[in-house]
Amino acid sequence: MPTEHDEPSCTACPLDPERRAFLREAAAATVAALLALGASPAAAAARALAFVEPLHASGDERTYPIPAADGATIDRDAEVILARWQGFVYAFNLACPHKNTALRWLGPEQRFQCPKHKSKYRPDGSFISGRATRGMDRLAVRRQGDTVVVNLGALFKQSEKPAEWEGAKVAL
Repeated sequence: MPTEHDEPSCTACPLDPERRAFLREAAAATVAALLALGASPAAAAARALAFVEPLHASGDERTYPIPAADGATIDRDAEVILARWQGFVYAFNLACPHKNTALRWLGPEQRFQCPKHKSKYRPDGSFISGRATRGMDRLAVRRQGDTVVVNLGALFKQSEKPAEWEGAKVAL
């Protein structure tokens, strides 16, 4: 029998208290707000945050569905950015190679940017401009059926392992 010190049950709350569910709800609310303000559906979807969870995780490997369209999704827990761009899938470390700040995907501009020092990167992770001196760090990735497997233990820096960095992609 509950006492006066027990926490009340909140099974009727519409918001799931888990962080991932909250983030999904926040992204959906952002799209809805942009649509209400008159943004086109394509522009509203491009501005929303996209998060992904692995289908499977084992040791240093994470398995994700192949993204359906060009753009980027983020697995915050594993600190992975999964990007599809012009027939390839890439996996990147979430941190900017300059000062380890979490990178952002700017959908309307079709590029990544560091919010701290404004370094800019193409969707394939190559460096455009800013304080960074190299491309985004890529993770080893391979195709497995209709999924991609990312190896978190195999990180390639463009300046240190250019051949491995260039090869860290999956053709679709």
